[in-house]
Amino acid sequence: MSKAALAELGMDSGKTPSETQSRENEGSPSGFAVIENNKDYFIERNGIRYAGTHLLIDLWGADKLDDIELIERTLRQGADEAGATILHCHLHHFEPNGGVSGVLVLAESHISIHTWPEASYAALDVFMCGDCDPHKAIPFLEKAFTPDRVDVDEQLRGKDVS
Repeated sequence: MSKAALAELGMDSGKTPSETQSRENEGSPSGFAVIENNKDYFIERNGIRYAGTHLLIDLWGADKLDDIELIERTLRQGADEAGATILHCHLHHFEPNGGVSGVLVLAESHISIHTWPEASYAALDVFMCGDCDPHKAIPFLEKAFTPDRVDVDEQLRGKDVS
């Protein structure tokens, strides 16, 4: 699919994946390009095979949680640093409190965010498969939103998948 077509669909991240990240299959029966991501695979570590690492992140005493442009930029930076391939971003700004909810869709899964600026609180999910390291997104969240406290709960998804 061309970059112009992706832009029309609102799916152009402005970043072209390298050959090692993806390959288009032009013979797709649906007529759409199928992207095979070489980084999206099951992980085996310490004798455990699993689909991916899912971080549940709570930011407490955080600032700028109503700044939708900062939120998008921060999620994108975190995904890039983690080694993920960004496919699409959709964020919604709520009124009157200014909270933001949304998702950054990744070839390797997703990052979602829900903010409550009036409570200085944000809840994020960072789920990534394969080569990606979701922990690398955390410093970007800390720098952008300067929380007093960050709680991180790690879950291994799809444990013992065959």
